[in-house]
Amino acid sequence: MPQVEQKIDMKNIQQAMQEDLASKEIFEMAQSFGFDYLEKSTSRHIFPTSQAVDNLKFFDEPFPVAAAPAKEVINLLQQYGSPATVSQIGGRYFGFVDGGAVPAGMAAKLLGTFWDQNTAMYVMSPICSKLETVVESWLKELFQLPPSAVAGFVSGTSPANFCGLAAGRWRLLKRQHWDVNAKGLYNAPPIRIVAGKHAHSTVIKAINLLGMGNENVEWIDVDDQGRIDPSALPALDDKTLLILQAGEVNTGSFDPFAELISKAKAANAWVHVDGAFGLWAAASPQLAHLTAGMNQADSFAADAHKTLNTPYDSGIVLCSDKEAYLSALQISGSYLATSDQARDGMLYTQEASRRSRIIELWATLKFLGRSGLAEMINNLHARALQFAAALKKVGGFEIVNNVVFNQVLVRCDSDEKTAQVLGRIQEFRDCWVGGSVWQGRKVIRISVCSWATTEDDVVKSAMSFKKAMESDY
Repeated sequence: MPQVEQKIDMKNIQQAMQEDLASKEIFEMAQSFGFDYLEKSTSRHIFPTSQAVDNLKFFDEPFPVAAAPAKEVINLLQQYGSPATVSQIGGRYFGFVDGGAVPAGMAAKLLGTFWDQNTAMYVMSPICSKLETVVESWLKELFQLPPSAVAGFVSGTSPANFCGLAAGRWRLLKRQHWDVNAKGLYNAPPIRIVAGKHAHSTVIKAINLLGMGNENVEWIDVDDQGRIDPSALPALDDKTLLILQAGEVNTGSFDPFAELISKAKAANAWVHVDGAFGLWAAASPQLAHLTAGMNQADSFAADAHKTLNTPYDSGIVLCSDKEAYLSALQISGSYLATSDQARDGMLYTQEASRRSRIIELWATLKFLGRSGLAEMINNLHARALQFAAALKKVGGFEIVNNVVFNQVLVRCDSDEKTAQVLGRIQEFRDCWVGGSVWQGRKVIRISVCSWATTEDDVVKSAMSFKKAMESDY
């Protein structure tokens, strides 16, 4: 570990921090380093070099006894941290469904960092309460939800699924005259969980955390794209929680919402839609057919840091049943200063204190508007189609899925060849893609999810595939 030339007397730590605030030098340093990172984001290796990863050893040290100058702390992050980052904000990261960052959202997050707001209650942050109220109304308009619907702003789709399913559990048990908040699940009447066999792992995790148990799920067969087969749907009832999917994690396919939700509503079942990245297709007139009928569901989960391209982290849960949602997440305490007139954020999430991610979410939506959002989503789809076409032209690659949104699944003529090509692409670092298994065979998974991805980025990435296919060890 580099030696520190000067230590701070712990008796003067408060003074040192006051001086850092007054001089602003460390903030100017951080801004300068940040600007440098942005300038190089489109030209640097997508994944860090082996040397950069090895240099992370410089962070290994016993917990320091003495305080370190703030400048040194920031310099260490720049010198050893920055080179070991993955360039997700550029245009050639396709490894997971990780969005880029709309510049307006990034700048708003930076400003929000200085504000350092706690969004638990109105009295803690009137501005965040207002922005949450505004964005909630925008989302209801965007997804054509009833005026009574509510939104919660969480860290991602994992907690959003948890909150949506918690609301569904509350409602289904309430129908059976069971108060789950008071009585828990001990001796509770049973409820049914019905889901497609390709339900995302975060859905299963939420089911487990809610005490409903994944062994109790009634799994439905899916087609060759991972969509639920409506003919395989069992008879539903008013004790059923049906889980659907907008954007299968490998193929990007969408369940046939209109038919499935119609059957669920006829039985008075609760419908939850896991739409981590696919929910946003509803915002594009060109792609809205993928989500036709989806707005009739009861609860929805989505990431903003995926398709919407807000900075990390940002998730959204929407629920049309306000009573069920607020009851499932209820919180009370004599010391809490909740408002009768304004929104208290903690009532809408599983958290109490949380950072003000609503600031960058509002800024991103405000910047894009309805037309800009549609344009950005359409571009993701166009680049995915371009990628698939380019790999067909290269030869030796089979496009496994129907490219309906932003996902492209590719494989070679054998699992061994697919694994070799994937490994070479990752070593070249011209782009970064991940692997998966589809229908028992290895595939390369391409997720086009950044606003920054251009036609040239796809051409360069396809050339990396070609080079990997033709290379021999």
